[in-house]
Amino acid sequence: MGDRRRAVPGTDRVLSDPGVAAAVERLGHQLVVRTVREVAQRARDGLLDPEGVVTETLAALPRSASGMRPVINATGVLLHTNLGRAPLSRAAREALQVAAGTTDVELDLDTGDRGRRGASAVEALLDAVPGAEDAHLVNNGAAALALAATALAADREIVLARGEMVEIGDGFRIPELLTSTGARLREVGTTNRVRLDDYRQALGADTGFALKIHPSNFVISGFTAEVGVAELRELAVPVVADIGSGLLRPDPALPGEPDAATTLADGADLVIASGDKLLGGPQCGLLLGRADVVHRLRRHPLARALRVDKLTLAALEATVRGPRPPVAEALHRSGLAERAAALADSLAAAGVPAEAVDSGASVGGGGAPGVVLSSAAVALPARFAKQLRLGEPPVMARVERNRCLLDLFALDPDDDEALRRAVLAAH
Repeated sequence: MGDRRRAVPGTDRVLSDPGVAAAVERLGHQLVVRTVREVAQRARDGLLDPEGVVTETLAALPRSASGMRPVINATGVLLHTNLGRAPLSRAAREALQVAAGTTDVELDLDTGDRGRRGASAVEALLDAVPGAEDAHLVNNGAAALALAATALAADREIVLARGEMVEIGDGFRIPELLTSTGARLREVGTTNRVRLDDYRQALGADTGFALKIHPSNFVISGFTAEVGVAELRELAVPVVADIGSGLLRPDPALPGEPDAATTLADGADLVIASGDKLLGGPQCGLLLGRADVVHRLRRHPLARALRVDKLTLAALEATVRGPRPPVAEALHRSGLAERAAALADSLAAAGVPAEAVDSGASVGGGGAPGVVLSSAAVALPARFAKQLRLGEPPVMARVERNRCLLDLFALDPDDDEALRRAVLAAH
């Protein structure tokens, strides 16, 4: 009997297969060749029949050249940071396709001269928040706060309440960010209570601005007191408000969540927010407020290091001008219980032990801390959680009371069939 290794097809022969050749066009030569060689080595080691090299190569190749994979978010957390926070609207995705080519991102087509970068995205924000005299964009909310602190308070003091010196995800601490810019912090009040006089007594010749921070991932309750922007405006210094999750206008679904329009109307000189949270757009940091303040930030040298690319500008503008994005749709969607019941019945009919149950969802991403949103889920045995996570497509569920819950809050009704197929495959 001859050496089976001689039957293993060479790399060039595998690459000539029509399916593999098409994969080269889609994924690139280097990635495909590496996969071919890995599969061929398995065949030489006797772990694979040589005749199966082409088939195994095609099975081992990723669907795209990116390492990211689409995931079904059945956690009940609308803005799941580990899943990329806000899913983009169809309008934003189409805008990304346009922006991926050559565009007029920094060109005035009428004159042929250089134009203001991202002017149309800024105009969209100002149309959405008329109370803002000007707006500027940077690459995330932390960058927006860092730019404000650097431009307005480097070598000076920022006055803020002790109860707002927060730490958010992955160990990121607001005080450390602020002091890294060269600003000094002047803490006022106690952890649970602060008064306007505390701010007033802390002001001095070195004060750069008073800062109001959204508490993000926690709530202080009980014997508490805080000072709102409407009161802080009485101070003889600029007021900067970081509202966190990025609502541009009030939303009846989240009546306690701060929004840019109201915060500006209350007297903030500058409002900072994230674009990839409740706004429902791409990751970016929004700075809206007085024209002179925004101009000062835009002209600061650090602004260049923090500027957003054309893809972000395009997706943000489409989010603001276009139809309601998926995040807003989820907040105002009805019929979750009926969907859960239909999905559970379908799965049960196929032999899966599934049950429709009431559930509590959350905004996530630092938005609406402590707020529980009414939702519905399909309950499965806990073992399904790992099987679904490792499936194709992966499904992220929530394990609660030894049950795997598939919460429908963050999912569009069109996702229900894909979720059903994923559960059947995991059964």
